[in-house]
Amino acid sequence: MTSLQILITLLVIALVTILTRTLPFLFFPAGKKTPEIVNYLGTVLPFAAMAMLVVYCFKSVSILKGSHGIPELLAAAFVLCVHKWKHNMLLSIGGGTVLYMFLVQVIFK
Repeated sequence: MTSLQILITLLVIALVTILTRTLPFLFFPAGKKTPEIVNYLGTVLPFAAMAMLVVYCFKSVSILKGSHGIPELLAAAFVLCVHKWKHNMLLSIGGGTVLYMFLVQVIFK
């Protein structure tokens, strides 16, 4: 990329970032009631996003090949158990990732 292209790219990134940060304040000012649809989406979208991530993570697991999906299932069970125990998303997802990497690189080579 040329210097001009880099500058244009950075300006576009900055503009989009500023817009995504300021538009909610323009559309939903502090004194005005938030529309019900926005409240509803704020309630259901986090669960929908998590469900979509789980489906994405398990989409290529084959129970008929290789390790039969055992590392993936163990790591997922670990994530669920640690999250139920500690209620810390960072700890549960990070720990599950470390466990999965250990399983696929050391145990199920």
